[in-house]
Amino acid sequence: MNLEAIQAMGLHDEVPGTAPVAAPVAEGPGFGAQVAQGLQALNQQLLASQVDLQRLAAGETANLHEVMVRLEESRIALQFALQVRNRALEAYQDVMRMQV
Repeated sequence: MNLEAIQAMGLHDEVPGTAPVAAPVAEGPGFGAQVAQGLQALNQQLLASQVDLQRLAAGETANLHEVMVRLEESRIALQFALQVRNRALEAYQDVMRMQV
């Protein structure tokens, strides 16, 4: 076996004249900021629905249909947020169960 020929080949994964590729820089808000923004929007929607419900109970609302639509939208948004939380928690638990 000719060791000089093997040593002359050098490293396999390096190509002469190429620079290392930098990782792409993420633009815009981070994941945590987006989650916080989504939770804040959900909270505002739930608070508005609560005010609508209080006005309905006091008899100050003329249009029952609009109030019921907003309440249903808030209910669906809350269910969606809970499902996202459940999926994130399941993913975290899966990662924690992994053997290293």
